[in-house]
Amino acid sequence: MYLCRLKVAKCIMDSTKKRLLGLTLAELKDVATSLGMPAFTGGQMAQWIYVKHVASIDEMTNLSKQNRERLKSEYEVGVMSPIDSQRSVDGTVKYLLPVRCSDDSGVAGGKFVETVLIPDGERATLCVSCQVGCKMNCLFCQTGKQGWHGNLSVADILNQIYAIPESHELTNIVFMGQGEPMDNLDAVLRATEILTADWSLAWSPKRITVSSVGLRGKLKQFLDESPCHVAISLHSPLHEQRMQLMPAEKAMSISEVVELLRGYDFAHQRRLSFEYIVFGGLNDSMAHARAIVDLLRGLDCRINLIRFHQIPGVPLRGADEQTMLRFRDYLTAHGVFTTIRASRGEDIFAACGLLSTARQEGQSC
Repeated sequence: MYLCRLKVAKCIMDSTKKRLLGLTLAELKDVATSLGMPAFTGGQMAQWIYVKHVASIDEMTNLSKQNRERLKSEYEVGVMSPIDSQRSVDGTVKYLLPVRCSDDSGVAGGKFVETVLIPDGERATLCVSCQVGCKMNCLFCQTGKQGWHGNLSVADILNQIYAIPESHELTNIVFMGQGEPMDNLDAVLRATEILTADWSLAWSPKRITVSSVGLRGKLKQFLDESPCHVAISLHSPLHEQRMQLMPAEKAMSISEVVELLRGYDFAHQRRLSFEYIVFGGLNDSMAHARAIVDLLRGLDCRINLIRFHQIPGVPLRGADEQTMLRFRDYLTAHGVFTTIRASRGEDIFAACGLLSTARQEGQSC
């Protein structure tokens, strides 16, 4: 276990101070000028925070000691280390991070979120959370069973990226952790803006994928404002069945989601994918495969088939290997490029919220 309780306790004790993490370059310049420093000091802070990943203002050594003291009187960097972790036999690591008690995000104190690191050869993908709990209440998801406890701030979203030991090794980020990204869209857009800005990491938007069940209005806003890849949680092409698995289907059906997506270009820089957990005996028939082909006909996209990770209290099981292969081969043969995603971190329940659920049930701020 990777335990940093003393460091986390200090961060929570300092929660009366405002966080620099999560501020844009313009906002960091405003901080500098408000404290009587030159505006260019904001650019220096951005470099220290977002490029060099410092954890304290004292590490910003090209700022004068006087200016560092001015900053420290009201601000802190605001990076909070993981308080726990679980490592899979396949190298996947699930980290548990605290949520800042004083953020104006509606999150009560004593809450935690998970982020999952998935190393794969030269790639290192981080699966990031955007909410504490989730309103969507999908049948197969442990996070939804926590209920919803609030949106993460931009700082708490970015903290997952900057606080883990492997931060400098990351090659890709997927917003597929706890919560529905479109339900906290403003913070997600600001976080991706910071990650892709030339004064920050200057990441290509092609390295970031944002997932969604499909929320009316919000999905369109994301498609209009963000160049990042998009992944839609499909899981069934049939309205009634998808509604049983995913109550969000009532508000915006998968057919409406696909109709919206047809108005955007996914043939060039931005990629569209559909996530499909294959449940044995439920959504794995050839009738389902044919319905998917009909639903997605003519749409430039791919499907990722996902093996189901069993979670407690849910009467669903994963499909067997032969069924997965047959499903993939049918879709590919009928013009829908399909891959089977490698199962990662199953021994640590990497795909669900068990670690944060257990910690939140046993601790408060």
